[in-house]
Amino acid sequence: MEFRIPEPMKLEHDELHKQLVKATKERGKVGEAAKAVAKVLHNHFVNEEAYAIPPLGLLPMLVSGNVTHEMKEVLSMSEKLKTELPQMFREHQDIVAALALLKLAAKKAKKPKYIRFADKLMLHARMEEEVSYPTAILIGEYLKMKLAK
Repeated sequence: MEFRIPEPMKLEHDELHKQLVKATKERGKVGEAAKAVAKVLHNHFVNEEAYAIPPLGLLPMLVSGNVTHEMKEVLSMSEKLKTELPQMFREHQDIVAALALLKLAAKKAKKPKYIRFADKLMLHARMEEEVSYPTAILIGEYLKMKLAK
C-alpha cells in the first residue's frame, strides 16, 4: 500500500522550499542566512516526507472506519518517528535559530517578505510538533490496536 503525504501538506512543503530557494539567491546577509537555513532544513524535510508525514494520509480512511492489514506497513514509519522525535525537535530548534538570524538579516535589509517567510516556517515547525507528529504517532498506536483484533 502506498502512503501518500496529504496534498495540502506536500504543497506547503513545496511552497516553503520554493521560498527558501528564492531567499538563498539574495545577495549579502539575507542570502547567507537563507543558505544556513537550507543547510539545517534539507535533511529534516527529507526525513519528514519519508516517515513523519505519510501516516497522516491514512486519516480519511481511518476516520471512515476503513482499516486494512496493508496499513500495518505504516507502523514502521510511526515507530521510527516516535524514536526520532527528540532528534526532530532538536532539528526544529536549529532551524528556528537559523530562521531568527534570517529574520534579523531581512529586517536590516528591509526585506519583509523574508521576515514573513521565517515566521511562516517557524509556525510550520510548531504545527508539526504540536499536531502533525503526535497525530502520526497516534495513527500507529491506533492501527496496532485495531489490527491486533
